[in-house]
Amino acid sequence: MSHGPVHFPLGPFTPHEDNPILAPQGDSWESGSVYNPAAVVVDDRVALLYRAHADDIVSHVGLAWSDDGYRFEREPEPVLSPSEDYDRFGCEDPRVIAIDGTYYLTYSGWDRTQSLLCLATSTDLRTWTKHGPLFPDFDTFQPQGRGETGPWSKAGGIVPAKVNGRWLMYFGEGSIWTATSDDLLTWTPTVSDTEPPVMAPRPGTFSDFLVEVGPQPLITDDGLILLLHNAAVKNADGSVRYTAGQLLIHPDRPDEILAELTRPWLEPVTREERQGLVSNVTFVEGLVWLRDRWLAYYGQSDSTLGVATFVPGARHSDLLAPS
Repeated sequence: MSHGPVHFPLGPFTPHEDNPILAPQGDSWESGSVYNPAAVVVDDRVALLYRAHADDIVSHVGLAWSDDGYRFEREPEPVLSPSEDYDRFGCEDPRVIAIDGTYYLTYSGWDRTQSLLCLATSTDLRTWTKHGPLFPDFDTFQPQGRGETGPWSKAGGIVPAKVNGRWLMYFGEGSIWTATSDDLLTWTPTVSDTEPPVMAPRPGTFSDFLVEVGPQPLITDDGLILLLHNAAVKNADGSVRYTAGQLLIHPDRPDEILAELTRPWLEPVTREERQGLVSNVTFVEGLVWLRDRWLAYYGQSDSTLGVATFVPGARHSDLLAPS
């Protein structure tokens, strides 16, 4: 993965003035909501792998392309759909990374009882081979719990370079954990879910209720690991508010946090981000470098899809998309 400068914190990011860049359309598989996209650059074009569903909330993954990172053309049919018992009610919330000509896509398989982190691979972004749940016995809501028992896992971000001789993944909704692999297909958690995670919710902060892995982690210019994550607080009425944070992690000790943002770098501001299927949500899953800028793609209240821009060296007020 080639990219521009990576420093902690990454940003500031400015939401695009013409958000949402994708919204529901038609009367079938993407007529209800379009959100939570993975992103990758292919031949100087941005490919979005986005979550979409009709009113039945059975999610599929669609594919859209852009030359500038802001205006997208969608392919007519989904590229990943429910087909197995573990994902029969949804292929949700993808993250993607390209390594040696293969795309590795993590997604949440939903059966209306459990959410399990799954893996699929492709060489063309259109035809995918499913490899099943990665951690079928793991509960990433430990240690705080989620009020129910049984396995639960979401959100897998693969580091685009080996760490200590092995591939490294950060994963989890609730808390954040690590897993390693020799082949990018079979992954083993570095500790059990009865041991401390890398990051748990921080009482009294914007990550008070839960934390969840965002897009693929990055290696910074000084060799550290940058992890963008999503975080939530729960309000007194039971509703939630999702924002986004960042962690800086030691490369030789991938469970050691060196620094973290004390306030969000992305949070609900616009009408689309404050009102929707699940209101007050900015949920980032896609991050790419295109020519001279970082583009962060995110879901707006589980209903529409937005992008925020960071141009290194530009003034904050200048971080706007090209006309």
